[in-house]
Amino acid sequence: QVQLVESGGGLVQAGGSLRLSCAASGSIFSINVMGWYRQAPGKQRELVARISSGGTANYLDSVKDRFTISRDNAKNTVYLQMNSLKPEDTAVYYCNLRARAYDYWGQGTQVTVSS
Repeated sequence: QVQLVESGGGLVQAGGSLRLSCAASGSIFSINVMGWYRQAPGKQRELVARISSGGTANYLDSVKDRFTISRDNAKNTVYLQMNSLKPEDTAVYYCNLRARAYDYWGQGTQVTVSS
């Protein structure tokens, strides 16, 4: 079993920054993809960014050039640095780990960006 624990959400003004962290523990297959999804009220959950264990990253178009995903494989931790935040970035952000066709999720952390 895999557990994901997120931290770093909060309230910030537009233009500000936040850094999310997600630490994975348990039986983790070394080849995996870790990422961040978000879900705003009344909207579907969407992929924000993901990064493979080899370091290949993908981003949602609307966050490119503002968000940066990174990971520390030794710590089984993934980070999301969010800069130039906009009110439309407001959502619950969920950490995800995908390995061997299984998806594991964190409990979610609220990010609120005020205008």
